[in-house]
Amino acid sequence: MKTSMLPDTLNGLFKDRDYYKILFKIAAPIVIQNLITSSVNIVDTLMVGRLGEAEIAAVGIANQVFLLYSILIMACCSGCGVFIAQYWGVKDEKNIRRVLGLCISVVTTISLVFTALILIAPSAIISIFNKDPQVIKLGSEYIRLVSLSYTFTAITFAVAAASRSVEKTVPPMAASFLALICNSVLNYIFIFGKAGFTPMGVKGAALGTLIARGVESFVLIIYLYKTNKVLWGKLSDLFSFNMKFSKKIFGVVIDVVLNELCWGLGSVVYSIVYGHMGTSAIAAIQIYNTVQNLFLVFVFGMAAASVVMIGKETGAGNKEKAMRYGYQSTALTAIIGIVASILLALSAGFIVSLFNIPDIVRYYAKMILYVVAFVFAIRSINIILIVGVLRGGGDAKYSLKIEAFTMWGIGVPLSFIGAFVLKWPVYWVVGLLTVEEIVKCYFSVSRLRTGKWIKRVTDTV
Repeated sequence: MKTSMLPDTLNGLFKDRDYYKILFKIAAPIVIQNLITSSVNIVDTLMVGRLGEAEIAAVGIANQVFLLYSILIMACCSGCGVFIAQYWGVKDEKNIRRVLGLCISVVTTISLVFTALILIAPSAIISIFNKDPQVIKLGSEYIRLVSLSYTFTAITFAVAAASRSVEKTVPPMAASFLALICNSVLNYIFIFGKAGFTPMGVKGAALGTLIARGVESFVLIIYLYKTNKVLWGKLSDLFSFNMKFSKKIFGVVIDVVLNELCWGLGSVVYSIVYGHMGTSAIAAIQIYNTVQNLFLVFVFGMAAASVVMIGKETGAGNKEKAMRYGYQSTALTAIIGIVASILLALSAGFIVSLFNIPDIVRYYAKMILYVVAFVFAIRSINIILIVGVLRGGGDAKYSLKIEAFTMWGIGVPLSFIGAFVLKWPVYWVVGLLTVEEIVKCYFSVSRLRTGKWIKRVTDTV
């Protein structure tokens, strides 16, 4: 591959109508779905925030456990999605269904293991992050109930990822919209005791989430079963995979899983560090995470679309086109990241004013958002390359190397140094971690320019 393609790609970034037509078709529903999810999460956080600092910290910690779980599940689904997208490029429907069946089997098993562990020792899990007895009590109540939704979530992720990989992005969006509206309404009723219900506090938030995720899973499966024959044949088609097929699929998928686990476990370590810095620090981080997810919806939409677009062209043997899509997606995401960083910096003060929190938490949250705004464009480039472009091209192994080195060789050590050696406030510790993002960006962009990331993984199956 010629790196001279870069200036040509930038010059024609806004003129390639075919690229934007395909991108919009795939990315728009994903962006809308992510926007709905993030918006409802903000509403949920605002609702819980009305209960008090301990409540928002407890739910935030429980959500970190879900984050680790969901990262593992999404990694399996994303890795299988690479195969489905490349099989879609050659219209191999039989193997598309086999990969989906394998994915559902694996993620369902993982969900049952996580749920069992949480039901056995919820307090022990919450206490890893924070030693406040009130936070442990509230967090245990929340996570015990919400863990019952994990299997619904696993099935939804698997089916939604497969649907997107065959360019059917509207059904997951529609199911998510219905479920998340349901979640928002039920949370309001259960948390505050409306419509004749007794106020349930954080338990109400967990119950609303459980019901909503069950609705989402049921609606998505029924809809796709009735309308999408590419994904759904007979049950024997879905579960016709054997050990040989499974080993070859997971020879690639495991790199994606390890990649996401590197990031996920690192994020959990960060949360443990923040949690030991005090309840105010972890509450501010929970607000920052919620807000950041809202601002990243376009970037993750671009990444998901890139996996499908690049994976399809790679599977069909169109390497030059896959390469061009990689450059175009990266350049466009950089522009989106710059715009988002400016908006985040300008709106940080207003955003934190919406939360009913102590002044110290409000100050911490605002300062963290300013720090994140500074590096937001770089973080956006990292996401599009590692989660989207390189993965879609089949280069999951190199993405793993980048993630492992920067997260565990740079980010995690710096978090301990900032919090426990230098004893800096939480917003300066977050600022110190921007070093990780800068180094990661350098290696990711360098890999893009080599062209070595274009790999047809279906040739190995």
